[in-house]
Amino acid sequence: MLTEELVQMSQSYDKGRLLEGKVSLITGAAKGIGKAEVEAFAAAGAIIFANDIHRDELNETVSAVNDRHGAGTVTALPFDVANLDDCKAAVLRIHKKHSRLDVLVNNAGLMKDALIGTITPDLINAIYGANVFGSMHLLQLCAKIMMRHRSGSIINTSSIVGITGNPGQLVYSSTKGAIIAMTRTAAKELAPRGIRVNAIAPGMIDTDMMNSIGPKFLQKHIDNIPLGRLGRPEEIASAAVFLASDMASYITGHTLVVDGSVLV
Repeated sequence: MLTEELVQMSQSYDKGRLLEGKVSLITGAAKGIGKAEVEAFAAAGAIIFANDIHRDELNETVSAVNDRHGAGTVTALPFDVANLDDCKAAVLRIHKKHSRLDVLVNNAGLMKDALIGTITPDLINAIYGANVFGSMHLLQLCAKIMMRHRSGSIINTSSIVGITGNPGQLVYSSTKGAIIAMTRTAAKELAPRGIRVNAIAPGMIDTDMMNSIGPKFLQKHIDNIPLGRLGRPEEIASAAVFLASDMASYITGHTLVVDGSVLV
C-alpha cells in the first residue's frame, strides 16, 4: 500500500507541476539554455527570478513567459553575476519578497576561445569572473538562505569540455572543470543542511553561440555525436527541472552529462 507521501508525490508528477511554488533564481536567462530553463520552470509551477546582464533581451524573455504562464510568474532581475555587490542586492531582494529561496540555477557565463599563446590576463579575469566567481558568490549567498529552511537545490552549469578539455579553450574549459570541483565540495558541505548541489554538463547544444562557428565546423561536430544531432536547449532545461525537483531528492554532488553520448 502506498504511503500518503508517495500518493502526493505521484499526483504532483501526474500534473507535471514538479516545481509548484518553488522560489527559483536562474542566471543567464535572456537566451539559449537559460531562456529555455525559465520556460521549463514556469511550466513546472515555479516562482522565478530571471537574471541576465543584457537587460532588453531579458525583459523580452520575461514578458513572453509571463504572457504564457501568467503575470508575475517571472520577475526580471538584471545584474552582473561577476559583481559581488550586485549579487548581494539581488539575493536580498528575493529574500525580502519571499523569505526563502528554493532553487538556484547558475547558468550565466562567458565563452571565448584563445590559443595558449594568445591568452591575456583580461580574458582570464573576465571568463573566471562570470563562470566561476559569479557562480561561487551566488552559491554562497543563496545557501545562507536555504540553510534557514534546511532545504534547497543548487544547479551549476558546467560543460563536457570541463571533463575532456578542448584545444583553444584552456581558460573556458578550466572554468567548467572548476564548476565540477566546486559542485562536489559544496554538495559534501551542504548536505547536512538539507541542500543538494549538482551540475549539468551540456554537450553541443543548438544555441546562437554554437551556430556562430559556421556550418562547416558545425557539421564536423555533429558527425561526432552518436545521436546525430545537436542537443536542444529544452533538453538541458528538462534536466535542470529534474535536479531541482523532489524527484532528485537523493541526488547530490553529481554532474549530469547531457551530450548525446559523446563521452561514452
